[in-house]
Amino acid sequence: MNQTNNASQNAILNTINKVEGFDPAPMAVEYTDLTTQEKRKRLPVMAQLAWFRLKHPEGKIALNVEAVKDYFVATARIYVSYKDPVECYLSEATASRKYDPTKPTVSPREWAQTAAIGIALRNAGFGLQFGAAGDDFENQVPDELGVGAGIMPPSAFVAPVGAEIPPKTDFAEPAAPPVPENPPIVELTPEQKFEQACAVRSPIKKHGGKTLGEVLQLDPGAISWLANKFSRDETVKAAAEFICSYSMAQATA
Repeated sequence: MNQTNNASQNAILNTINKVEGFDPAPMAVEYTDLTTQEKRKRLPVMAQLAWFRLKHPEGKIALNVEAVKDYFVATARIYVSYKDPVECYLSEATASRKYDPTKPTVSPREWAQTAAIGIALRNAGFGLQFGAAGDDFENQVPDELGVGAGIMPPSAFVAPVGAEIPPKTDFAEPAAPPVPENPPIVELTPEQKFEQACAVRSPIKKHGGKTLGEVLQLDPGAISWLANKFSRDETVKAAAEFICSYSMAQATA
């Protein structure tokens, strides 16, 4: 009887943010928590964005980024309509990242923005919900990127969007983990590689200041041109090639 009730409840919960003809579940990717080695599933941020746009074509995602010490702190707010007042947002999330020497092509500013958007969209119901994503952590939230790899400690949580941050706030630095004699080589998942590629800056003047992920949303043909015709920067070309192959794989999966 309980199993029947649970199935019925889950069927109702799965109707949240439902879009006719669109099922986000097949777009979920599996990754390994670097601390616990637990297998988890989540939606790539690009899939979350697509789902959100399908559900709310006039929706808006507002971003605010502050430089705090050696971190970039990004706050994302999700709005059902671009006409909504500033205080009438659907959800809000904050994420912080700093430069990671193991990811030299990843902008910490863009990394923080992407993380904040993904969390805010998940909080708004555009994610794998109700325990399906392994979010029911009993104790401290795990550091999914590895200790010291850019996660701001809890004591450094920032004020809401628009609030002034004191220029000399002292934050506790993350404790340095013991370095193993033979540190394991962690292979990035396709989703993580895709997010890194999307964080690379576009060299196209028309899209000056934007990342390849932003260009992908505005002008997908430009990404194809970078992958096939661009030759001035191998890092940009390789990132564009991966975005094209990843997007094609997702579309045909």
